[in-house]
Amino acid sequence: MAWTWRCEDAAGQVVEGPMPGASFPNRADAESWIGEIWQDLLEGGVDQVRLFEDGREVYGPMSLHGV
Repeated sequence: MAWTWRCEDAAGQVVEGPMPGASFPNRADAESWIGEIWQDLLEGGVDQVRLFEDGREVYGPMSLHGV
């Protein structure tokens, strides 16, 4: 299984994050990564993210504002 994030602006348009195409072996690793890098994403123009497992949306959009 591959866990991936999609970075978006406030309108839901895709924004390239610092690791486009990065995938994680499990949900815990994906969530740990977003917890470590969310401020960098926000500064880079990402407003929200969505988490996917093998192409299936698990949750989102999750705002990075006020995290």
